[in-house]
Amino acid sequence: MRHLIAALVATSLASASLAPAVAGEWTLDPERSHLNYVSIKSGHIGEINHFTEIAGRIDAEGQAVIDTALDSVETLVPIRNERMREILFETTDYSDATLSAKIDPDAIAALAPGEMMEVVAESTLSLHGENQPLVLKMQAAKLDANTLMVASTEPVILDAGHFGLSEGVEKLREIAGLESISRAVPVTFVMTFENASPAAAASTETAEQYQAYRAIIEAMSNEQKEAIAALFRPRS
Repeated sequence: MRHLIAALVATSLASASLAPAVAGEWTLDPERSHLNYVSIKSGHIGEINHFTEIAGRIDAEGQAVIDTALDSVETLVPIRNERMREILFETTDYSDATLSAKIDPDAIAALAPGEMMEVVAESTLSLHGENQPLVLKMQAAKLDANTLMVASTEPVILDAGHFGLSEGVEKLREIAGLESISRAVPVTFVMTFENASPAAAASTETAEQYQAYRAIIEAMSNEQKEAIAALFRPRS
């Protein structure tokens, strides 16, 4: 009987139960996130490299910050990794690269699971002691109520010279005996965020309860529904 009463109450609250989760803080899941760049050498040879350590978050106001540990660069060649850290990035002095951007928090909150939207965001990249503005073109998708995926729809082209990296690129070229190494570096990314805020968790739990109660109601006979409804009618 208690379950039937709860089911009837849940039905009256259906609209509230299924409302979109409110905006909250999103934390990057590094296991489901990828940051890649392409190194182009000798004019036409491209190699895909990536970073293995990234962290970030999007706060309730839509301010996104992504930190990349430059020591985690992975080129699949150990000696090249070492040269990238010591000669190019100089990680002893510049350990991280930080990207900051502003995203509309209401647009994120309004996304329903399974929906996606195009996002264009102005951002700033801090790398090797230099700050440069960037425009990010992305696609954001809600995988479920508490999982947001953001991916680049166009590569971001970084100019190594804008970050004081030209000298390091030239040193790498000389050491490797290459004809050239391009200073234009295409970067792509896929970032997955989890919303662990209490409001989001409560919203998910409420929606799950509603679905369970709705199943109970649908299984009732008309006589059972009428009998339960009678319990809530005003007495004369």
